[in-house]
Amino acid sequence: MVIKDLGELHGEVLLYGGPYSNLAAMQELVAVAKARGIPPENRICTGDVVAYAAEAEATWALVAQAGGAVVAGNCEKQLAARAEGCGCGFEEGTACDLLSKAWYDHAQKTLSEEALAWMADVPDLILFQHGGLRYAVIHGGVTDIARFLWPSSPDDEFQQEIDGVTALIGHVDRIAAGHCGIAFQRQIGSLLWINAGVIGLPPHDGRSATRYATLDAQGRVMLERLSYDTAPTVAAMEAAGLVQGYHASLQSGIWPSEDVLPLELRRTG
Repeated sequence: MVIKDLGELHGEVLLYGGPYSNLAAMQELVAVAKARGIPPENRICTGDVVAYAAEAEATWALVAQAGGAVVAGNCEKQLAARAEGCGCGFEEGTACDLLSKAWYDHAQKTLSEEALAWMADVPDLILFQHGGLRYAVIHGGVTDIARFLWPSSPDDEFQQEIDGVTALIGHVDRIAAGHCGIAFQRQIGSLLWINAGVIGLPPHDGRSATRYATLDAQGRVMLERLSYDTAPTVAAMEAAGLVQGYHASLQSGIWPSEDVLPLELRRTG
């Protein structure tokens, strides 16, 4: 477990997850950060820089060039290890599991050695202080990097991860995470769990806009929407043969499969 301490941050902080090889979305997020005066040192990614879309190398390069901290997602871990699959936590044989093969294989073939070395070097947990509060940033969980914690997950599942974090770094007031693809906040006892969502894929809500989070100077959390031109990303996916359904999701706002979702979050019975 590699832990990186960013020290104390001041001003607005940007938390985002899952660029997912979606270059246009990442470009728009950088533009938003610059327009709002959020410096690179206050931009933190919850992992999975590379995934569903086609422009893995260019998206990684922009993340690396734009600065900011990144925690390792399961995609970084698997790609850096030259593993056979994404390790996303999908049940074997489900639609999500089967659909992941195409984009993962494409990423493996197109990423440079420099990108893979960078992925091997990103930390597993980020620690920072802001507005008098102590934060930890992780991907899915510390007990399981690809653990799905949903807005509706039981309190005890969150508590297991909170206990895992505090065992590593001591008391924290807030945990920022990603992985599940849906932005939300949950109060678990005295701790606020923040899922910043992902910018590379809509949150299965019928809208093309994706999600990220900001902390204002006083520590208030805002879950925000990122609107961008999806056409270049869709075109790049079609050109690469990544037409298994995620390309359509960028415009429809609906995931190609609900296999991974708990029943209460599915749009269809």
